[in-house]
Amino acid sequence: MSKDSQMRAAINQKLIEMGERERLKELLRAKLIECGWKDQLKAHCKDVIKEKGLEHVTVEDLVAEITPKGRALVPDSVKKELLQRIRAFLAQHSTL
Repeated sequence: MSKDSQMRAAINQKLIEMGERERLKELLRAKLIECGWKDQLKAHCKDVIKEKGLEHVTVEDLVAEITPKGRALVPDSVKKELLQRIRAFLAQHSTL
């Protein structure tokens, strides 16, 4: 495992242990709903299903189709806020 991978694993473990990962997930969920991301993705799903036909779309197909758009639709402000929160958490718990 590379040093980068080890560091990511250690950070992730610390986030989980301290309960911060769940708090970040809840914050992300709320921010995405607030900015309309969820509604945009839901509309995109409906469009994909309408285009391909309900009987021709599997859940896996739908996930593969909407994942890139879903990632692209996350506002930069939300990404920046999450990154800032992670950095603040790491600064507070710098024993990693």
